[in-house]
Amino acid sequence: MKVGVIRFPGSNCDRDVYHVLELAGAEPEYVWWDQKSLGHLDAVIIPGGFSYGDYLRAGAIAAITPVMDAVRDLVKEEKPVLGICNGAQILAEVGLVPGVFTVNEHPKFNCQWTELKVKTTRTPFTRLFRKDEVIRMPVAHAEGRYYHDNIQEVWDNDQVILQFHGENPNGSIDGITGVCDESGLVCAVMPHPERASEAILGSEDGFKFFRGIMKI
Repeated sequence: MKVGVIRFPGSNCDRDVYHVLELAGAEPEYVWWDQKSLGHLDAVIIPGGFSYGDYLRAGAIAAITPVMDAVRDLVKEEKPVLGICNGAQILAEVGLVPGVFTVNEHPKFNCQWTELKVKTTRTPFTRLFRKDEVIRMPVAHAEGRYYHDNIQEVWDNDQVILQFHGENPNGSIDGITGVCDESGLVCAVMPHPERASEAILGSEDGFKFFRGIMKI
């Protein structure tokens, strides 16, 4: 599988994602913010970082770049898209997933390991987990608090991917820290699976996110 890793000025987790994709058996390819066509790719990952310095708000400027129009076209082709941390914020900004990721309840940068529950296994990125399986991945964000005006609708549509298990470190509604679109193909998660994909890092739980797309 050819998987694009989108780069914006300020991205800083792109190399980590590229490395883990290689470990998973994919053929990763860097994609810059000004690329207008992604049709040759089988999937796309938008990594974490601080695109455009998080000016205005996290993901706001990246959301209006040409590559995001190409991502919308990819979604229409029913190809998987994963946004991690800043990537999740960008997907929310362009309306490809429901709700928003806004300033943490305690407005400061939060970097810590967290326990999470996998709430749906119907997405390409979570299909290798069990429903309600507890996994361990780190978060690193200042704007990761999830909010939606009609949260029951998100639950009813089986669009919750990850939920904090135990401590809710950023005040997200219902402890939600990962959501998908109605199809399940577009996923946005605040925790970093690429930082939990090798034993030397302290957890291998995140590796299944990348292996999952190889099973399509």
